[in-house]
Amino acid sequence: MAALTTIRNIGPAFEKALIAVGITSAEQLHALGADAAYSKLLENGSKPHFIGYYVLHMALQGRPWNDCKGEEKKALRKQFDKIKTQSFDQDRSELEAFLNQIGVIAVDSK
Repeated sequence: MAALTTIRNIGPAFEKALIAVGITSAEQLHALGADAAYSKLLENGSKPHFIGYYVLHMALQGRPWNDCKGEEKKALRKQFDKIKTQSFDQDRSELEAFLNQIGVIAVDSK
């Protein structure tokens, strides 16, 4: 199993955040994909940030983080907004957030 930091654009801080949500290897991250991995980060308390989202996409494609431009960036922004809406709700109580994390309530149950 390869370390997460063997993937371009994944540094120690991003690696630590991924490990905290149970993603511990490069192979696991590739298998999960950028959208699912980012959703896990948000569901476990990370604040949404578009740059982090598209950096993850670029990383899994082996591209420089700043290679995302134009129509591709616009499409990723739409997907990011959708994931953010589904996975991150600042108005959710701490209890509701925890219940959502363990699958007791749906993300959109509010």
